[in-house]
Amino acid sequence: MKINSKIILAVPKGRIAKEIISLLSSLNLDPEKDFFEDEKNRKLLFKTKTKNFFLTKVRNFDVPTIVAFGGADFGIVGSDVVNEFDYEEVYSPIDLKLGKCSMVLAKNKNQKIDPDASIIKVASKYPIATQNFFENKGKQVECIKLNGSIEIAPQLGISEMIVDLVSTGKTLKENGLKEVETIIEVQSKLIINRTAYKTKIKIIMATQYVFQTKPSFPPQRVSFL
Repeated sequence: MKINSKIILAVPKGRIAKEIISLLSSLNLDPEKDFFEDEKNRKLLFKTKTKNFFLTKVRNFDVPTIVAFGGADFGIVGSDVVNEFDYEEVYSPIDLKLGKCSMVLAKNKNQKIDPDASIIKVASKYPIATQNFFENKGKQVECIKLNGSIEIAPQLGISEMIVDLVSTGKTLKENGLKEVETIIEVQSKLIINRTAYKTKIKIIMATQYVFQTKPSFPPQRVSFL
């Protein structure tokens, strides 16, 4: 299938971008060399082997916004970020089973939390998920939004607890924290702009099909793009 109009896929910088390279290759979407040179190159929009199909590599939390406002036709991002923004303009049909981790509630391993406290202070970059979690438990929470280094918050007296993503738990242990409860399991999702889904249906559905079937590795080359 030839692509006659520009299609843009937004991917997050970092680990997920590296994990999806084989999947992109199976779609004949191998990116240009600059895509892999994070340290040397500040370029954000990249050509692929398929004419008129581009990749943009942006911050994780920017992917849903860029897709929702039509800057990209679809994107790949963690379900934690999709849930935090919950844009009506974004359709998220496929779990990619990549970038798996857990969103957890954690506290200083030596600290006792007063169960009768009227408000609990929690540091997180996920204020909506944090608020919803405590509301469902009938607890009031003051969420302190941080964009990084969440684990340091209890040590500095900023918060009593944190909500953050955990893969191995090593960072929690190194900062004297222990997991209290798992809030949700997280993995990467394919998200689609609803308008693009209607206007570029053939291309989007073809791409969606390959992401959904997830070819075996090493993947077989497909020819519909």
